Amino acid sequence: MLAKITRSSFYASRAVARLSGSIPTSSAAVASNCRYIQIERKRTKPHEMALYETVEKGAKNSPSYSLYFKNKCGNVISPMHDIPLYANEQNTIYNMVVEVPRWTNAKMEISLKTPLNPIKQDIKKGKLRFVANCFPHKGYIWNYGALPQTWENPDHIEPSTGCKGDNDPIDVIEIGYRVAKRGDVLKVKVLGTIALIDEGETDWKIIAIDVNDPLASKVNDISDVDQYFPGLLRATVEWFKIYKIPDGKPENQFAFNGDAKNADFANTIIAETHKFWQNLVHQSPASGSISTTNITNRNSEHVIAKEEAEKILSEAPEGGQVEEVSDTVDTWHFIHLK
Repeated sequence: MLAKITRSSFYASRAVARLSGSIPTSSAAVASNCRYIQIERKRTKPHEMALYETVEKGAKNSPSYSLYFKNKCGNVISPMHDIPLYANEQNTIYNMVVEVPRWTNAKMEISLKTPLNPIKQDIKKGKLRFVANCFPHKGYIWNYGALPQTWENPDHIEPSTGCKGDNDPIDVIEIGYRVAKRGDVLKVKVLGTIALIDEGETDWKIIAIDVNDPLASKVNDISDVDQYFPGLLRATVEWFKIYKIPDGKPENQFAFNGDAKNADFANTIIAETHKFWQNLVHQSPASGSISTTNITNRNSEHVIAKEEAEKILSEAPEGGQVEEVSDTVDTWHFIHLK
């Protein structure tokens, strides 16, 4: 069964925060919590200067909207092919491209078919796609994105799940306190993974934390998540189970009964998808469904000059037909699982 009620996003997010324990209920708890965060922030190293910047093209809330990336040299790049997988390979720290900030609903993703793979909003039945709010959740409940230079190969049957890859970069959920911005490139530490089975395909969801988060030094594996983020793993599995039900789709299924695998397992999966990406970006001819245009992979037949990349950006559509965002995006859906 599915019931609906409209609430403002403000009250929805407040409710989520209360349920997750992030809003203390007493003044003493507030003071204690604030002191804790302040102390932890002082111990955390300040953020380094950004290595990447983004450029918006097209009108927001239109199919023309695109978010392109530039590196610190000002060159237009592909976030899928030109941003390295590792921020620090020796310490197993990865780069994560943020597609969807926490508590937002717009289904944004790296565009596989568009040259240089800007972030664009998914379109369903001719309309911009928004993810439903399934009570008690508001939008995405973590920062959501992808690891660059990875690819879940649709021609490979994953032995641990018995299902093929979903033809996308590997997904990441970042669980730190900060609400990221679309297009942020975060340095993250991997804690584990869950395996969503989406319409018969393996869709890994890597669980990670920003290395600059106050709790990053305390969480090193999946077993630490329940200690420092109690309830989050359970809520994460529930979220993925039900988020498509309001669109008329069945409950999603998981490998391993929805249990999360540890960091070592997740790192092995990431390494495998990185090898699949290396084959993808160097294969000839290029994959018909994925643009492998890039500026940094010199052994790839699909590398282009920086000037050509700049031309792709300059010729990207401006303007566009803006769609009114209906207040039904704020609807809460009450889901009864069988």
